[in-house]
Amino acid sequence: MVGIGGASMSGLALILREKGHEVRGSDTMDSANVRMLRKQGIEVCLGADTDAVRSAELVVYTAAVSEDDPELRAAREAGIPVIGRAELLGRISSEFGQVAAICGTHGKTTTTSMTAQIMVECGMDPSVHIGGVLDAIGGGVRLGHSDIFLTEACEYRRSFMSLEPDHIVILNIDEDHLDYYRDIGEIEEAFGDFLRKLPDDGWALGYGEDPRIMRQLEKLPCDYETFGISGICDYHMNNIVEDEPGYVSFDMCYHGDAFGRVELSVPGAFNALNALAALALCHHMGAYMDLAVSAASSFTGARRRFEKTGELNGAELFHDYGHNPAEMRNAVYIARKRCKGKLWVVVQPHTYSRVKTLFDGYLTCTQGADVTLVTDIFAARETDPEDIDSGMIVEAMKKRGVNAIHTPGFEDAAKLIREGASEGDLVITMGCGDIYKLNGMLSEKTEEE
Repeated sequence: MVGIGGASMSGLALILREKGHEVRGSDTMDSANVRMLRKQGIEVCLGADTDAVRSAELVVYTAAVSEDDPELRAAREAGIPVIGRAELLGRISSEFGQVAAICGTHGKTTTTSMTAQIMVECGMDPSVHIGGVLDAIGGGVRLGHSDIFLTEACEYRRSFMSLEPDHIVILNIDEDHLDYYRDIGEIEEAFGDFLRKLPDDGWALGYGEDPRIMRQLEKLPCDYETFGISGICDYHMNNIVEDEPGYVSFDMCYHGDAFGRVELSVPGAFNALNALAALALCHHMGAYMDLAVSAASSFTGARRRFEKTGELNGAELFHDYGHNPAEMRNAVYIARKRCKGKLWVVVQPHTYSRVKTLFDGYLTCTQGADVTLVTDIFAARETDPEDIDSGMIVEAMKKRGVNAIHTPGFEDAAKLIREGASEGDLVITMGCGDIYKLNGMLSEKTEEE
């Protein structure tokens, strides 16, 4: 498995191993996932290992790996089958009778995690694949004994098209991955193509207050239902209350009938919608709703989703995986609600192409913060085009009234935070690159430990 340390790849590696396959892999850097796999007895090489590849029967690679990768070249030269991560996920899911896929530009991991916890606590015994870590299932994957396979479905490079779903939940359709898609119209079209993979007896659930989603749902030959705040949606909320720290409670209703009161343990109105979608899917698949509502209320979040990592000088330290402006704006909103003093936001922009295509969104997504620190762009799979950098983001932020500072490296950001953060402040780092390492630099003691 080339790129075995990725969130999805590491989970798939564990599933394959549990199914009796011999698994080994490589990655470019050490990480928590690499260390976890090694503890599980899976051999991981840092850097290319073409000799190991030549003795494999199948090579799987992640989308972050380029086509001219030496291990992929070695496999093809040796005549060894090579498939992408998405195809492997599709093959694994095809072994189950009911495949439930949760898609959307953002919110997939949290909603899939919520659904997994509800299903487990309701005794539905699902197999689960999440692009993150959920303590309730002991990681990012779970192998159950029922015919249910619950998975995230990612739109990047249309990877969700490898799945053959029976149930689809679609949370939102927004701009992202514009290094691959032409525009929002093509993104909507891709989600529509995925929805149309449902069989005639399939079922879809979509956010009923999103016109893009509704356009695609209305084209389906199979049954579909909607969720949302408004009573016009099949699944909706009544008696919504948001407290001062941002935690939401609501009555979950289906066609006007209430199933119970959900009192969320994760903040944010967007998480109320995620919970409603998770509960709706579980209801459709036969969950006992008293247990389901209780399980949703007890959900405390997946790792790296507004996760508290420690404290510094009395200031709370958080990390959030959000890496496009919509996700970051949500994280800043709930951080502002929780913060009693100064709110520090550290943004690690992710990929040059995303910054260029969503540039305007970056400029305002941290307006709720007192201080915004912007590190250098995390390149991931890309090379520097030399026509965009974080200094340009910071200058444009300042013109929008944001108190932004360019801190190229983590030590630059850490120095300012150590000198300025105090009792009652909140520091949140945001991004899906390696920005989480800054939290470790600021505080050696974490809640996890």
